[in-house]
Amino acid sequence: MEGVNAVAELAGSVENSAAEGDGDHWGYRMMERCPSQSSLDESSQRREAGEREAGSQHAAQLLSALAALRQNALLCDVRLQAQAEGATEPGEGTWAHRAVLAASSPYFRAMFTQFTERTRPTVTIQNVEPEALEAIIEYVYEPESLAITEDNVQALLSGASLVQVGGVRAACCAFLATALSPDNALGIRAFAEMHACAALAAAADDFVHKHTLDVLQAEEFLALEPAPLARLLASDHLSVPGEEPLLDALLRWLRHDPDARRERLADLLEHVRLPLLPRDVLVARAAAEPLASAPLRVKDLLIEALSFHLSRPERRAAAAAECARARPRRPPRSPRALLVVGGQAPKAVREVEALELDTGRWGAAAHLPTRRCRAGLAVVGGRLYAVGGFNGTLRVRSVDVYDVATDSWSAGPPLTARRSTLGVAAIGQVIYAVGGFDGAAGLSSAEALDPREGAWRPIAGMSTRRSSVGVAVLEGKLYAVGGYDGTSRLCLSSVERYDPATDAWEPAEEMSARRSGAGVGVAGGALYAVGGHDGPAVRRSVERYRPAEGWSPAPPMAHARRNAAVAEHRGRLYVVGGDDGAANLNTVEVFDPATEQWSMLGSAMTLGRSYAGVAVVERGP
Repeated sequence: MEGVNAVAELAGSVENSAAEGDGDHWGYRMMERCPSQSSLDESSQRREAGEREAGSQHAAQLLSALAALRQNALLCDVRLQAQAEGATEPGEGTWAHRAVLAASSPYFRAMFTQFTERTRPTVTIQNVEPEALEAIIEYVYEPESLAITEDNVQALLSGASLVQVGGVRAACCAFLATALSPDNALGIRAFAEMHACAALAAAADDFVHKHTLDVLQAEEFLALEPAPLARLLASDHLSVPGEEPLLDALLRWLRHDPDARRERLADLLEHVRLPLLPRDVLVARAAAEPLASAPLRVKDLLIEALSFHLSRPERRAAAAAECARARPRRPPRSPRALLVVGGQAPKAVREVEALELDTGRWGAAAHLPTRRCRAGLAVVGGRLYAVGGFNGTLRVRSVDVYDVATDSWSAGPPLTARRSTLGVAAIGQVIYAVGGFDGAAGLSSAEALDPREGAWRPIAGMSTRRSSVGVAVLEGKLYAVGGYDGTSRLCLSSVERYDPATDAWEPAEEMSARRSGAGVGVAGGALYAVGGHDGPAVRRSVERYRPAEGWSPAPPMAHARRNAAVAEHRGRLYVVGGDDGAANLNTVEVFDPATEQWSMLGSAMTLGRSYAGVAVVERGP
């Protein structure tokens, strides 16, 4: 106790001396060492980095010490035994610490705090392979010890799912996802479903959808139970040249065990889209076994398909809308990439970067023909249009068109007016260019291009001049959000909405804040205005607009950004680059409306840039 009191007294004397003036003296010395805000920030950053490194080292050393205690059976208070399914005796078992296991797993936390096992020296866990349990417990103490192989992955995943050790479970799922092949994809899909591994099941589904023909030829396919086979045949996303390979696969599955499977033919045939078979193929198959002598329900399906072929074209379209069997499948699209085109870094640049959205890796794409920043982008007909902008010397009318298939640029129809910091978006097959700056004044005019017609045409102008305007399409209407009017020299909070059906603009509800250079995008049925600036104040705040509700605050970004570009992919908004008022940014923030969370993309562009254009395009296989 004397030692404890001495430590307490020492701590008290330090605290008292600080209160009496030593703290001020220390603060004075700190001010001498940090004469500027930048050096203070740098010192703070170094200190924080050092603290993080020290924290990581402490955690690693603590875990290593606990592992050493376990290896030497010191302070261990429970012995875990595993008994595999069908085994008569449990395995030898392994020592551990209840507290460590409880901190690593909800399963063990409940076991050792709420149930009788909390006081038992030995606990037996049923239906787990002993080797798998040993590896899982070893992982808890030494994560780098985990060694996953084809031989142990199923036992590890089953055991980790039971005892709820998420790290082992995630590692096993990742291992199986990389091992997917036509020979095992259906089995991995079933295994993932058994253990509620949603991400692995989705990866297996995606593999089957992309490699359908190969999967249908695998031995696994013949062993499918009727329910998973029905789910497979019903999928809208199978990559098949037509329905004939699916009909052939079903009949081959039937012949593999005809006595047991014949009665399931009608139920399964409902998921083959017989009306989409060529007419001659349909007639030939209907006259041959096993369909010729099949039950009445099968004959009804064949008659339905033949009637489809005898219908008028307009009736076929109606049938496709009413009946899934008459509706073409929609196989997975090609991989998508986020293209970042041109920009200011700090001068106008030609460079184009492509983010592979499936992998998160950046790569280079073909450079623009000339330097270009402050342009607008739109994708129509599989081509990307870079519209207007600034080449470092002049505001331009030119349009460059990117062909994704050939990774090349060509000239497109020029605008009728020079436009920089304009807004560009597409509704259907028509591209709209709105507002901007022509080198002398902000613009309220707008124009439209149907690429099939090959020339821009004027459309109704806005009520307000808007440069640095953000545009996006919501519910078939074009919104022009904020910007700078150049007359009052004020950033704008006002919003206008264009209806292409009437060729007219109307005012929409104003934002709560003035925003010029805001990023604007649509996700989840809402329009977002992201960042921007009002004079020198660069914003990280975000507003969200729904027509029935108006504007409301949304979670702010991690960093203030203006002149950033925004694109949507799979319901998420990607906010790319921009500047924070001091420097151009090479980072990307991603907003998920489902979770109301922002995250920083793990990889950054090679070039920090503002005033770039972004768009999502489909890459070839």
